[in-house]
Amino acid sequence: MSAVLIVAAGRGTRAGSELPKQYLRLGGQTILARTLGVFLAMEEVTRVTVVIAPGDQAAYRTALDGIADPRLTAPVEGGATRSASVRAGLETLAEDPPETVLIHDAARPFADPDAIRALLDVLKVHDGGFLAVPVIDALWRTDGGFAISPQDRSALWRAQTPQGFRFDKILTAHRAHGGVAADDVEVARASGLLVRIVEGSEANFKITTPADIARAEAVLALE
Repeated sequence: MSAVLIVAAGRGTRAGSELPKQYLRLGGQTILARTLGVFLAMEEVTRVTVVIAPGDQAAYRTALDGIADPRLTAPVEGGATRSASVRAGLETLAEDPPETVLIHDAARPFADPDAIRALLDVLKVHDGGFLAVPVIDALWRTDGGFAISPQDRSALWRAQTPQGFRFDKILTAHRAHGGVAADDVEVARASGLLVRIVEGSEANFKITTPADIARAEAVLALE
């Protein structure tokens, strides 16, 4: 059993829309609603909290598309950075702390429930874990647009979400970090936590650009 923190406070300017991407519609549902649906369909999830930007309350209510689930709590206002937004969500959860928490990007609506369950199993043993996919393409260090030297990719993975942790451990890590971080694994590692990789899939992509929106629409067309 785990709480889920959905991070939906970003502006998503690279998606090419005035409306933040999490509130855009895909196949009749908003991206945020589709993401919420993945977790609300899982009995292992006990609570879901969404972190939104200040001023997004009306957009958030519209985006829910009639979702009514007692596990979905009131949204929390985030901060100026992703790390600050996660911290705000964690502090709210701390009022009634769960044993574990999954932190997930609102713009990843295609996370695989089986992979999420594998991550939850990891949290029974380890302080943290996250979905990731191995880097399979050749990597080159460049200078001025020219290839300089190849880079070893054998130990490299591309991080995805959800990223899961023992709640008390990640809350302590965020309180101690206080700065900007690429993701919550970086925050956890800065506090010395061991974080286990759980293999995800390419289907769990993050919607960032107009091309990603087109890709998501193509995925839905095949369902």
